Amino acid sequence: MRRSRAACKKSQHKGDRNSEHLSAYFRVNPMRILVTGGAGYIGSHAVRLFLARGHDVWVYDNLSMGHRAAVPAERLIVGDLAETQRLDQTLVEQRIEAVVHFAACADVSESVAQPAKYYQNNLVNTLNLLETMRRLGIGRLVFSSTCATYGLPEKVPITEDEKQKPINPYGNTKLAIERALADYAAAYNWGFAVLRYFNAAGASPDGDIGEDHEPETHLVPLVLQAARGQRPAVTVFGSDYPTPDGTCIRDYIHVDDLAEAHLLALENLSPGKQLRYNLGTGRGYSVREVIRLAEEVTGKRVPVKQGPRRPGDPPALVAAAEKVQRELGWKPRYTDLRSILETAWNWHRRHPKGYDDRANRR
Repeated sequence: MRRSRAACKKSQHKGDRNSEHLSAYFRVNPMRILVTGGAGYIGSHAVRLFLARGHDVWVYDNLSMGHRAAVPAERLIVGDLAETQRLDQTLVEQRIEAVVHFAACADVSESVAQPAKYYQNNLVNTLNLLETMRRLGIGRLVFSSTCATYGLPEKVPITEDEKQKPINPYGNTKLAIERALADYAAAYNWGFAVLRYFNAAGASPDGDIGEDHEPETHLVPLVLQAARGQRPAVTVFGSDYPTPDGTCIRDYIHVDDLAEAHLLALENLSPGKQLRYNLGTGRGYSVREVIRLAEEVTGKRVPVKQGPRRPGDPPALVAAAEKVQRELGWKPRYTDLRSILETAWNWHRRHPKGYDDRANRR
């Protein structure tokens, strides 16, 4: 926090002081953390940050979507949350004190076509994790949730007290997990945080790790791949939304800022404490604006193909993130889309084939 000491004394909230006190405590007393899905896009950035802050971190990932090269080899345990015996063994052998839970399927369209896959992988496997933690007496968890739990919001920007009415199986599974966590916390005195984030984007500033999905469905990498000539065009779904240019508006948050929020939440948990936050910049960009900014950042034209609306796409999803800023002192370092795109473009230039590990995932 870059303010004078006098200004800090004058304006600092009690929550900010508590957050700083706890963060200082954990710098001296590192936690033993298990990160599920830690070899994935957001998880790998979180793992890098946790390790840099001195925590003892272990990655538990089945590598169906994650990448070996995204995390230190000596920290990776290849396993599935359906493999409860292996999960139990990992938690015991590594003396895990807290869990950060990223592992999930996260494609909205796929969830509509294959709901069974999402209920099994997201919900049932998470219940496996929660029950194993309960049995072993581990009661601290940070959960990677989503703005998809809000469905079609009644107002934008979206606050944490917005009604949660998901409109697809992906959002349904995430909301079901949020409710399960609340029940576990009430019964077993757990401390947990639910982080509902908006559109993750960007890559590590050094370009070592970044976004690589197969198939790719996220707008930013699709646009940058089109700029590189790796795909013929980007499809813009819908042109008649009630927005200034007729295309959907989304709030893009840098992946490193998300990682920082996960760490702050983890360091502020205590038995019985329940935290729920939206994570975003509070500024939305339309699909056409993303494409225009990408062309400016890359210096290349992005071919565009117009398509119909996708069912269930809200016109605008923008976060109201004042609560997490007030209570945890979290503030995004990347506050505009251009700076986020610059880090993503650096990754794509350095890794035109991503991690290039399709043939040898597990």
